[in-house]
Amino acid sequence: MERVPMTVEGHKKLEEELQRLKSVERPRIIQAIAEARAHGDLSENAEYHSAKEQQGLNEAKVADMEDKLSRAEVIDPAKLSGSNVKFGATVTLEDEDNQEKVKYKIVGESEANVREGKISIGSPIARALIGKAKGDSVEVTTPRGARSYEVLKVEWK
Repeated sequence: MERVPMTVEGHKKLEEELQRLKSVERPRIIQAIAEARAHGDLSENAEYHSAKEQQGLNEAKVADMEDKLSRAEVIDPAKLSGSNVKFGATVTLEDEDNQEKVKYKIVGESEANVREGKISIGSPIARALIGKAKGDSVEVTTPRGARSYEVLKVEWK
């Protein structure tokens, strides 16, 4: 069974979402199924089929989240240190072509969100950065083509 690395923050958000699915969504869907059943014939009851589909999707999400939480390896980046990039590091990079600076935090698959500056440990840029230190250059193949970055700073927050 493969461990799933995640930050403390990511683990907490996953637990909160799981709790919401179980305590809010599940009862809401059960109520919708009961209301649709009351309408009579189930074979041509679109509301019933829709509610049953929602129930299936919700239960699949619950099972997936429970699996991730059971395999979670929670890592607190604030307790890490070092000069090399690894899981949990916040890395400041400079694009060597246009001198544009970007900052990324390397997190688990389920908590990645590029808009928040969080990239998955499995993403091409994170894989290229692992093991690098301040001053190193890294070549990354992105959807927009090959990019070259210089590591400006490695932080642990």
